[in-house]
Amino acid sequence: MSEDRSWEGHWKTRLYERVRERGYDSLTAFAKVRPTASLVALADELGRDDIAGIQVLSGLRYEAEQHKQVTAFVRDVLVRMLSQSLPNGWPAVLDDTSRFVVAKALGPWIAYTPETHKERARQCRTSLLANPPPAGWRPLGPDDELLRTLLPDEEV
Repeated sequence: MSEDRSWEGHWKTRLYERVRERGYDSLTAFAKVRPTASLVALADELGRDDIAGIQVLSGLRYEAEQHKQVTAFVRDVLVRMLSQSLPNGWPAVLDDTSRFVVAKALGPWIAYTPETHKERARQCRTSLLANPPPAGWRPLGPDDELLRTLLPDEEV
């Protein structure tokens, strides 16, 4: 196993150099063509030993804030968390086991959500649990119709 060097040197510079090397002008553009890839998978693609998923998250958040697209960022991260935790889609029944799996996706997602959007994220979580989507629902990107209903583009 290789040594993790993700925090050595100028990691932001390294992150954006890798994005440009792959032909993208932004981290958002790079991530957009991989809408269901986890943050760790995106980091691994950019540099398994020297880019971390949290660095990708930080860069995506920064770009979203700069372009006033934070709600789209919040939906994007939710899609990634759901894809990682629920690869077969939303469970048919929310029993104790499936609630735990859903919580493993929604808990970190809310933690990753900027403070300006946390209340909306909590409302989205409450709505998903109170009125679950159809069994097997699996958003394939941040523009998923249900997600846009739950988290419409209203920048704070």
